[in-house]
Amino acid sequence: MCGFLGKVSFNNFNENELLKSNTLIECRGPDSKIQETSHDGNIKYSYIFNRLSILDLSETANQPMFSEDESKILMFNGEIYNHTELRKDLKSKSINFFTKNSDSEVVLKGLMSYGPSFISRLRGQFSIYFHDKENKKIIISRDRLGQKPIYFFSDESNLIFGSNLLSLNQIINSSIDNDQISTYLGLSIIPSPMTIFSNINKVKPAETILIDYSKNKFQLASHTYWDIKDFIDEKDFNLEEFYDLFSESIDIRAKADVPIANFLSGGIDSTSIVKNLSDKSYNVNTFSVSVDNSDYDEKKWSQLVADFYKTNHKSINISSKIGINEIENSLKSLDEPYSDPSVVPSFLLSNEISKHYKVAISGDGADELLGGYKRVHNSLKQNSNINNLISKLYHLYPGFLGTGNLFLSLSSNKKTVYDSFLVDQKLVNLMGFENFNESVYKDINSSNYKNILYSEFKFFLSEMMLFKVDRTSMQNSIEVRSPFVDHKLVEYIFSHTTDYLNTNSPKAILKTYLESDLGKDFVNRKKKGFVFDIENWVFSNINYLNDVFKNGKVVNQCSPNLIRLLLINKSRINAHRVWKLYVLEQYLSRTD
Repeated sequence: MCGFLGKVSFNNFNENELLKSNTLIECRGPDSKIQETSHDGNIKYSYIFNRLSILDLSETANQPMFSEDESKILMFNGEIYNHTELRKDLKSKSINFFTKNSDSEVVLKGLMSYGPSFISRLRGQFSIYFHDKENKKIIISRDRLGQKPIYFFSDESNLIFGSNLLSLNQIINSSIDNDQISTYLGLSIIPSPMTIFSNINKVKPAETILIDYSKNKFQLASHTYWDIKDFIDEKDFNLEEFYDLFSESIDIRAKADVPIANFLSGGIDSTSIVKNLSDKSYNVNTFSVSVDNSDYDEKKWSQLVADFYKTNHKSINISSKIGINEIENSLKSLDEPYSDPSVVPSFLLSNEISKHYKVAISGDGADELLGGYKRVHNSLKQNSNINNLISKLYHLYPGFLGTGNLFLSLSSNKKTVYDSFLVDQKLVNLMGFENFNESVYKDINSSNYKNILYSEFKFFLSEMMLFKVDRTSMQNSIEVRSPFVDHKLVEYIFSHTTDYLNTNSPKAILKTYLESDLGKDFVNRKKKGFVFDIENWVFSNINYLNDVFKNGKVVNQCSPNLIRLLLINKSRINAHRVWKLYVLEQYLSRTD
């Protein structure tokens, strides 16, 4: 994994401005930093690449990577898991390589040979910038599910792009988009292609931006090269076929030129990966954390897994009492406002792993792939007419008491039910913003379950969970690989029947996979996880938080009595809402 920043302009500019902004990206690639600046006809370009060396550790694999005649330039962040296969194919067409094992050069030579259509052949996680000086064209693209970020600003004379939103804004100095503050309050994140800044966009998952500057101005066109709904079918589900794809997805992520760790929470998802690797006689390195609170500690289960599969295991204790400094350091990993409090334990975990490893395999994405979240199963329930009538009480429910999810979840409308778990319209209104009408439920004319699953991928996984995984890990210079986030697995799930689905036992196919090894008590227990006790932290630090709000840019200006109102009901929901506002104020303080 890496990070990059660049500017292409018809105007002269000082390339040193990029160096200052690049400081926020250096954590993504601490092994080397290279800046290339040049003129090509009437344009000037300057590129900075920060490398985290994982594959082909030689200097020949450094970036920016140039073609032999220097007419093509690549900056690529991510991992291409089928790069060996693609290299063989390119070599069979008499295409020569100057590196031994670099997936970056595969991307470079593939784009040189096939153009943007080559991107659809890549299997992995990536953000790509490709500059064809000869034909005056640029390609910017992002992986199918949105694991790796890329932002850009463009007008007729300038193109500025990079891996970190705040880095770009240091160059552009764009204004805050108040409409997107409303979006954040409602959704906890600002979905692509928008950002909190008026003139900066983020490339959407599975999107390619084609840029032509042959007419002395930058002209952009967008193309979506992959969409889940194109694979919807009802083929017979075959458990062995699924397991084979799952196993292959793990194998291709277990290859690197540096040691690889495996996250081991002791839960179903990470344990399934460890079992698969162990069964195939891999030398498995596992990493777990324990906490000093028995309500949340899962050391017993992670140690059971490590002992059973005889892994090389490390366990680190992290205090469950997290201080303000640790909170603030965790939030600095975010280049966009994002209000899930699990950012904090995720950051602390990544920080500990970074002391031992540069690459880690995780179980992220299993809940989205296999319908593991409670909201999925609640959204599938058939609510009665009486319950539907009760749901109308939402409109009378005072917004300072909560989101009203308990009422909306009784609706007979699937969209209303699903949105109620992820959208907080009442907080938007409490802050004085107009009605927030955005839905995260996507109706793709399929079964109720696949509609919900599609929504999970298009919003929750791509915009929220993968954002958290990327930012908290890369802030600590760690590459995270997630076998469940593989487009081949996603395509399989959407193109087959849902015979595997057991609403009474979420992720039953993984439990079946593990039960013969670890027993029913292991697979059927209620998962604890390393949980950040958000209620206790918010309400015990309310004086500190009030000082933040008093000196902030949004809360006191929009709704000065809001925090006092929210404290009337000191619930988990209102703790999350206060946290959401705190994250926003902390973020905006970094935009000055």
